[in-house]
Amino acid sequence: MKEFFPHAATTDGVTVRVAVSYLPEQSEPRRGRWFWAYHIRIENESARAVQLLTRHWVIIDGRGARHSVEGEGVVGEQPLIAPGASFDYVSGCPLQTPSGVMQGSYRMIDEDGACFDAAIPKFALLASAVES
Repeated sequence: MKEFFPHAATTDGVTVRVAVSYLPEQSEPRRGRWFWAYHIRIENESARAVQLLTRHWVIIDGRGARHSVEGEGVVGEQPLIAPGASFDYVSGCPLQTPSGVMQGSYRMIDEDGACFDAAIPKFALLASAVES
């Protein structure tokens, strides 16, 4: 799994895995725009169902400018993930620099009503690399 999702973090039995790809065909370096796609897999390795409620991202561009993104769910969903199941989605991130980093957390609630923040591992956004 590591070869497909090189970045991973586990919190309370929920593992968040990330693979990222630079998309030169959607980037316009001459106009100061670089674009990456990231594939997230959320695996529920716990004994209870969990639901993703909200997301919180911290994005830092190559100049050190910090951007915070918060919102409900992911890609328009608040997935309920059964024990032993996973949820995948793909999203993207534009930057005005050819490099940066992202990390964050998902607010989760388990079937007993307990909330926790599942860590999203830090990963690099690098225009010079196919995968980082």
